[in-house]
Amino acid sequence: MRVLVGDIGGTKTALGLAETDGGSVRLSETRRYPSRISASLEGIIQDYLHETGARCRFAALAVAGPVYDRRCEATNLPWVLDAESLEQDLGLTCVELINDLEAVAWGIPLLHTEDLFELYAGDSLSQGNACVIAAGTGLGQAGLFWDGLRHHPFASEGGHTDFAPTDDLEFAILTYLKGRFGRVSWERVVSGPGIVNLFDFFCFHHGVQVPDWLQAISKEGGDMAAAIAQAAVEERCPLCRETMNLFMRLYGREAGNTALKYMALGGVYLGGGIVLKNLECLRRGAFLEGFFDKGRMGSLMRRMPVRVILQPDISLFGAARFMALQ
Repeated sequence: MRVLVGDIGGTKTALGLAETDGGSVRLSETRRYPSRISASLEGIIQDYLHETGARCRFAALAVAGPVYDRRCEATNLPWVLDAESLEQDLGLTCVELINDLEAVAWGIPLLHTEDLFELYAGDSLSQGNACVIAAGTGLGQAGLFWDGLRHHPFASEGGHTDFAPTDDLEFAILTYLKGRFGRVSWERVVSGPGIVNLFDFFCFHHGVQVPDWLQAISKEGGDMAAAIAQAAVEERCPLCRETMNLFMRLYGREAGNTALKYMALGGVYLGGGIVLKNLECLRRGAFLEGFFDKGRMGSLMRRMPVRVILQPDISLFGAARFMALQ
């Protein structure tokens, strides 16, 4: 089965061609485009088909947003995607829309040993539900229900649940962000924009100005979150280091929250570009401190393996597998 597969995020859109029988997926002709390069997804797909000369009848598109009734209002893009309209506009027989983190969950059985980094081994004999959480432009989450024989992926919008502070500093962060956004979700602190929000808070909290070098990056339209993370790794900016330490602790806390809700004894999988670019920061301990900090449930948390997904095209693989098994 040949499938046009896509991963449509708030920052970039990845497209590729997949050959699959459900048990295996071969991916080719992958391309990445800035998501806002076009007023619609149709325009990006048409460019891709023209560039590659690709021909296929089916498409499976992983989208960062809730999918229902074959439609999706993208969370961090001004797009409304409709499968029926995409079929008509692109001349395709069948288009399936799937939440991007659900697509990641569908792709997990296709991963090899080299596609995973084990952050924490947990109990290797445990079986049960699993979960996926990924911080990027937003904060995606999905679950995998274990029926005793296999996992069944399902979508979630858990990243938009209320941020819950646990100490005076976090209460101060909540107050600061409520002044800016009104309601504060976990995505406001655990995401790429969340890194910038935390950095802005620390500048306010300590009564200092944003450094000139970071202001220059902002004015040039650069990636401030990446710049903050890099400065933290290089230990050339105390505020950046403080920001990333807290970011990783909060990321671990919310990953632990998700794992508890899904009883994820089968494993917790971390996806998204932020962990891939900050593995060293992830390994320093703040993430796992936040993950394990669950009071009476601490011993349960230590049974759950925590693994980082290293395969950058996991959503494309998962979208292909989803389509093949429908």
